[in-house]
Amino acid sequence: MVEITVNGERRRVEVEGDTPLLWVLRDTLGLTGTKYGCGIAQCGACTVLVDGVAIRSCQLPVADLGGRAITTIEAVEADPVGRRVVEAWVALDVPQCGYCQSGQVMAATALLKQAPRPSEAAIQAAMSNLCRCGTYNAIAAGVRRAAEPA
Repeated sequence: MVEITVNGERRRVEVEGDTPLLWVLRDTLGLTGTKYGCGIAQCGACTVLVDGVAIRSCQLPVADLGGRAITTIEAVEADPVGRRVVEAWVALDVPQCGYCQSGQVMAATALLKQAPRPSEAAIQAAMSNLCRCGTYNAIAAGVRRAAEPA
């Protein structure tokens, strides 16, 4: 039995401690917005926020998360920064196939929470998730739009 806090709710899950967070979210809790991409923490499709930091969940053992706040794409709009990111993504029609976009949104949200007005270099460095459709220019434009003053 492992206790974690996901999207503001304390949850008890019956899984082995070494189970990757991705599978707890998807298979145990039914939060399927976080995607499986590569399984080796390289592509970023599985990105969630842990205490506000973008983390790739496919290699993160759930036992390492006691007392830490996990936010998934299902709750990102509850955060004002996350809401601005989603609004920018929609306004600019950022996704093509969309598979990687939940991870992209989570990475962008983490960046803007840390640096509300990031430089181009900061955007490029933080937005390291892979996109097989190649929408990198649209993703960067979405980050820039979300960073605009309200």
